[in-house]
Amino acid sequence: MIRRSWVAAAAFGAAALTTLPASAQYADGGIKIGILTDMSGGYSDLAGRGSVTAAQLAVEDFGRPINGRKVELIFADHQNKADIASSIARRWFDTEGVDAIFDTNSSVAGLAVREVARSKGKIDINSGAGSMALTNAACSPTGAHWSWDTHSLAAGTAAALADDPKNTWFFITADYTFGHDLEAQVTRVVKAKGGTVLGSVKHPFPNPDFSSYLLQAQASGAKIIGMANAGADTINTIKQASEFGILQGGQRLGGLNIFLTDIYSVGLSAAQGMILTTGFYWDMDEQTRAFARRFGERMGGRMPTMVQAGDYSAVLHFLKAAEAAGTDDGLKVMAEMRALPIQDFFARNATLRPDGRLVHDMYLAQVKSPAESTGPWDFYKILKTIPGDQAFQPLSESTCKLVKG
Repeated sequence: MIRRSWVAAAAFGAAALTTLPASAQYADGGIKIGILTDMSGGYSDLAGRGSVTAAQLAVEDFGRPINGRKVELIFADHQNKADIASSIARRWFDTEGVDAIFDTNSSVAGLAVREVARSKGKIDINSGAGSMALTNAACSPTGAHWSWDTHSLAAGTAAALADDPKNTWFFITADYTFGHDLEAQVTRVVKAKGGTVLGSVKHPFPNPDFSSYLLQAQASGAKIIGMANAGADTINTIKQASEFGILQGGQRLGGLNIFLTDIYSVGLSAAQGMILTTGFYWDMDEQTRAFARRFGERMGGRMPTMVQAGDYSAVLHFLKAAEAAGTDDGLKVMAEMRALPIQDFFARNATLRPDGRLVHDMYLAQVKSPAESTGPWDFYKILKTIPGDQAFQPLSESTCKLVKG
């Protein structure tokens, strides 16, 4: 397991100090946050070291101590395993003074951390996992789901691809909570639009060889092969589909959970024309480009993904709330997080609901062709904005026990 820690290096001038409530109470004197992510596996490109870097930038931009102490940031690798994720979370909360955990990409790890955080009354803010359970059955009074979920992907990509009711679908699905959720959400949209699902096949996570699954999808005759997976699994699916000539046969890949780093890995030639949904694109406007430039300077020129940008947004908003609350008590800080306005380059038209869902604008995008791209990381054309109230599950449909019917 990879792990490092540091005290965030920011200039703390006297002019930057904010007056705290007279009753300010922080159990360990200050605020300590943990980034629990995939540092070495299939999701490490879309999160990993980049998520740590984004969080560090947020701490620096916050730019001041809380209760007279610098904000401390640590990170660890959960290796996409529930037992490792929960063990690290428990140790951080019990013995290392961590007040909040961020990122936790991978639904398996995210749901495990959610249970630990709930039992400790601590905050967990998930920017990396997609499972709807985080704001339904596993919702928590101290938990939030920040960047995206399977409902938002279906509301964008699946809705666009399912506009033609003559389209038929076959799914290649990661065999765990996230993959099952994504397939179910997309199936709901496809059927609502009059389309047909011909079948699906489940694959283990992670998985290097998709040949047998792609052959089943090809044999189905489905017009769209829906990839209900992520990270390295999606990359391998796209590459191997191209190698087998599946697209040349007239079938189309449905990129249901595509990240910027996936396109970088497979190349524009293989991915061009693909439709996807994202909560962030680095080249959307000057705000996003300004963050991307700073991020790229520390990440060897790489541009941030939706998960990494979401981590920045979540960490910065948490710090503002922890300062305003005058305490690290999870319930009180979360109350401040809901009360304070949320508006940054990532979270636009955003509100934090009682079930923990951050509702914000999402974007339907299309991957450019090599001829359309003007330089490194110039991958997307933004087709339209999907307002948050259309992108995410309505609160009225939530099964979260914190939502009053």
